[in-house]
Amino acid sequence: FGKPGLILHSPEQADAFLNDHRPEAYEHLVDSLLASPHYGERWARKWLDLARYADTNGYEKDRQRSIWPFRDWVINAFNSDMPFSQFTIEQIAGDMLPNATPSQKIATGFHRNTMLNEEGGIDPLEYRFYSMVDRVSTTGATWLGLTVGCAQCHTHKFDPITQKDYYRLLACMNNADEPMFEIEKSDITDRRSKILAEVKTRESSISDKFPAKNGLSSSKALATALEQWIKTNEPRAVNWQVAHPASAKSEVPLLTVHSDDSVLASGDQTKRDVFIIKFKDIPTGTKAVRLEVLPDDSLPNHGPGRVYYEGADGDFFLSEISLLENGTKAKWESATQSYNGGGGAVATIDGDPQTGWSVNGGQGKPHSAVFVLAQPTRSKDLEIQLLFERYHAANLGRFRISFTSDSRKIEASFPPAVDGALCKASAIRTDEDRRTLMNHFISVAPEFASERDAINKLRAQIPTFPTTLVMQERPVTNPRPTFVQHRGEWLSPEGRVQPAVLPILGYAPAGNMNRLEFAKWLVSRKNPLTARVIANRQWAAFFGTGIVKTTEDFGYQGEAPSNQVLLDNLALYLMSSNWSLKKLNRLIVTSAAYRQSDVVAPNARRIDPQNRMISRGPRLRLDAELVRDNALAISGLLTDKIGGPSVFPPQPAGVTSEGTYGPLSWKVSEGEDRYRRGLYTFTKRTAPYAMFTTFDAGSGEACIARREVSNTPLQALALMNDVVLVEASQKLGETMANQSGTIKEKLVYLFRRCVTRPPTNSELELLARFYDTQKARLVSKELNAQEIAGKGVGQVTERAAWTALSRSLFNLDETVTKP
Repeated sequence: FGKPGLILHSPEQADAFLNDHRPEAYEHLVDSLLASPHYGERWARKWLDLARYADTNGYEKDRQRSIWPFRDWVINAFNSDMPFSQFTIEQIAGDMLPNATPSQKIATGFHRNTMLNEEGGIDPLEYRFYSMVDRVSTTGATWLGLTVGCAQCHTHKFDPITQKDYYRLLACMNNADEPMFEIEKSDITDRRSKILAEVKTRESSISDKFPAKNGLSSSKALATALEQWIKTNEPRAVNWQVAHPASAKSEVPLLTVHSDDSVLASGDQTKRDVFIIKFKDIPTGTKAVRLEVLPDDSLPNHGPGRVYYEGADGDFFLSEISLLENGTKAKWESATQSYNGGGGAVATIDGDPQTGWSVNGGQGKPHSAVFVLAQPTRSKDLEIQLLFERYHAANLGRFRISFTSDSRKIEASFPPAVDGALCKASAIRTDEDRRTLMNHFISVAPEFASERDAINKLRAQIPTFPTTLVMQERPVTNPRPTFVQHRGEWLSPEGRVQPAVLPILGYAPAGNMNRLEFAKWLVSRKNPLTARVIANRQWAAFFGTGIVKTTEDFGYQGEAPSNQVLLDNLALYLMSSNWSLKKLNRLIVTSAAYRQSDVVAPNARRIDPQNRMISRGPRLRLDAELVRDNALAISGLLTDKIGGPSVFPPQPAGVTSEGTYGPLSWKVSEGEDRYRRGLYTFTKRTAPYAMFTTFDAGSGEACIARREVSNTPLQALALMNDVVLVEASQKLGETMANQSGTIKEKLVYLFRRCVTRPPTNSELELLARFYDTQKARLVSKELNAQEIAGKGVGQVTERAAWTALSRSLFNLDETVTKP
């Protein structure tokens, strides 16, 4: 009973299986489990160990990140039995597939799970190199079963992988940028559309809300007020001339000049950077410079900056701005800005690179800053330098520069379009100019304040799309070079290398290698390793140990296969079944080897103590997340909801807020989210969920191909006292107290609910004795009057006794062990 090793969460399910007398009853049960929507959740957890999935960036600050859509993609891929070959290609290079879908782009989050260091003193290029090192090592362990990371600093001491081979492999994945990706969801799109439609309706009729004045109708009063405002502000308008850059360069990012004379930055960022923009044939006598910072869909949070960490994504930090005339820096007189997120434009002309201007809070919108010179320019060739020297050179993403020789007082008073319209004579203003002026007047006139507030409240209700982290291949015009790094040191580049696969594996595809071709090579039938590595890992998931025990290392330092023929046949079966993991799993669990009894025969204990010869069926402790899930399922508390953002189940106070530099307020989720599967528990890398750590779960800081399994007193304490286990015991105790039947029947039912099989007579006697002892102790104890107000003592004590018994059963080895 229960020997097939399939967890059935209720006696009813177990009885249904036992009463199915068809010869293929077991196969039907296997098929139903393979078809379950929770199948993907089970296997996603194992894959996420390899992907080093977590909900924070790691390192010192360890801020939150949004990458749960990748986790959901993995679940869906397993549920749909996506061929493992396609599963691989989409994760490594889904963005490079023809007409890549949002789903295929989300899949590339596999290698965005690397940690991100946001300390103030680090160089982003250095830690990007470390990210690439992590990606190569992870790829080697996940698909090739090789410790390729050993060759980062020197030629591998054991496996035939040279240091040059290593960096050629790194080059295959080194030409991608790492943007944030918005995921458009139909329900959110619908809500956005409704709110935006209401905003548009209110904005289109806002002019009708202008109050009638001095006997004038609303429309005439508005026209009069607008004309008066124009007349008052015409003297403040500045005639700016947008300048076309002759060149735009920086130390690291690529600066591209667009047709509207704006400059767009792309590529890497470094610790300190200077944008140098040169202009020719600018009229002499320039008195001021205007810097427009512009949004762009290619930028985080639509820009205008390139900061990409949560809370400030899309911002920038301009430390200093300089104007050079014939190589000499001009002196600034003043600076103003249209929007200030910190410091202000004046902080960019104070000579201190630690102060500056940002627009945090105003992302996704255009802003401008105006810088007035102490003396007009004399040269026609000018150079603007923008210095970025804080927050990882948080540089601008898109911007445009204008000059003026206007002699009046110059400030960042109006948006550029308004400035342009005000500078025109009334007779030559176009309809577009008049609309621009009217819209701006409506945005500042006190008569419209209440309407603007109402519209702003509506805008605040517009839901945002969820985001995730993805890879995006750089254009061929701006490839990122890869070098052999002397002794693995990122500051010591030697010869440049081109992308190539490992020559020791024999097959190398013809033509230029890139990330997509590399992904295809990984799952090529000519690659001798990948299918073996994956088949071995699936075997290990069911038997506790792989045919190759060192699932992460098939190299010379790994253990030889216990059955080479079996491993080869499983690998061939996987490939011939169109890389179907469901078919491979079915083959394994329906095999005679897996369906054996887990009872260890005396002779087998002597000959095969580690079960390497599969002399018995598998028996292994549940994974950390499943220990919790199993208790919740037994109690009836487990929530079956699939997917969505990570949740915060109960855990001891202070785990994520004390002893870490980047504290996280662990606000316990309410409702069904409190009891979701462990797969969805929020993972903070520097302070993982306490119970999971106790049961050997990883932190997401590194790729884990094989979890170590420990047996410690802390685990018993957690099973008895963890908040979630206590709540599960209480729920189960309440269920048993309300259950009909004799005490013996209820004891049998409870035992079977926890371990599936019925208890033996001696076990039943122990259960009854424990229950009677607990109930007697509780009855004799003086109960607080408030606790039993309106209830009989018997009802309270019975529920408490069943709860105590449930806690004890949750602590049985058999409850947390898969037979």
